[in-house]
Amino acid sequence: MMRGPEDIAIAVRKPDSEIEVKKEKVSPLFKSKIAKTPLIRGVFALIDSMVVGVRALTYSAEFYEEEEDYKKSKFELWIENKFGDKTGDILIYMSVFFALVMGVGLFIITPTLLTQFVKKFTTSNLALNLAEGFVRIFMFVAYIVLISRMKDIQRVFQYHGAEHKTIHCYESGQPLTVENVKKFTTLHPRCGTSFLMIVMIISLILFSTIGWPSVMMRVLSRFVLIPVVGGISYEIIKWAGKRRSKFICMISYPGLLMQKLTTKEPDDKQIEVAIKALESVIVKDEEMDLW
Repeated sequence: MMRGPEDIAIAVRKPDSEIEVKKEKVSPLFKSKIAKTPLIRGVFALIDSMVVGVRALTYSAEFYEEEEDYKKSKFELWIENKFGDKTGDILIYMSVFFALVMGVGLFIITPTLLTQFVKKFTTSNLALNLAEGFVRIFMFVAYIVLISRMKDIQRVFQYHGAEHKTIHCYESGQPLTVENVKKFTTLHPRCGTSFLMIVMIISLILFSTIGWPSVMMRVLSRFVLIPVVGGISYEIIKWAGKRRSKFICMISYPGLLMQKLTTKEPDDKQIEVAIKALESVIVKDEEMDLW
């Protein structure tokens, strides 16, 4: 999946080996002034990335459901009867909603609750906040390590690597060929993995400035500050993605390190799919900011 200034392209290699490309316009909402406002745009980018990502995975799965004579669940049939043609969008937004709830519950609320046990050993607000931050980062890394062992996820990570290598090739000004793309790294500073890692670090720093009130107040403060953390993290990723210095390398390093887990070396066929997707969103004579 590639996103350009005007379009989003999803390329899928079908069971018959042909590459199918689906293009759709970037939503006007995400091209509005408020969606481009610094700090606020990070929240829009996060939600949009989740929606587009789920839509891309759902679209690619449709080709294999046809091959395997996929049978819809009772819940899917009920949604289809209720919403008709809008069923796909309803299921996608429901998936994003539940993913957000699970993400907030697992990586924001759970570390806060677990850190309550540390109070038996210290009453220092700084120590408690740092402990919470490190628990959050540990849980995130452990989650990535666990899912990276799944066969299907490993293939997704190969396509993730193909996307990054192809974008690197394009940004270097070289022709988009398989041989050229293969020369580049699977790591990219503007990756969503880097964004999430920066979120973890910024949350550690920002939350450490808050005291240690009741559990409910701490959970509420974390929830309220999520848009702030996301907004700051997005600006850091955009800034780091366009500059090269030792300081930028230091900021980007944790995210790039995590990408060693979330990206894998793709094969030639996967690179071909990534090239097709990127070629579909390239806009001539316009600066591209691929995400």
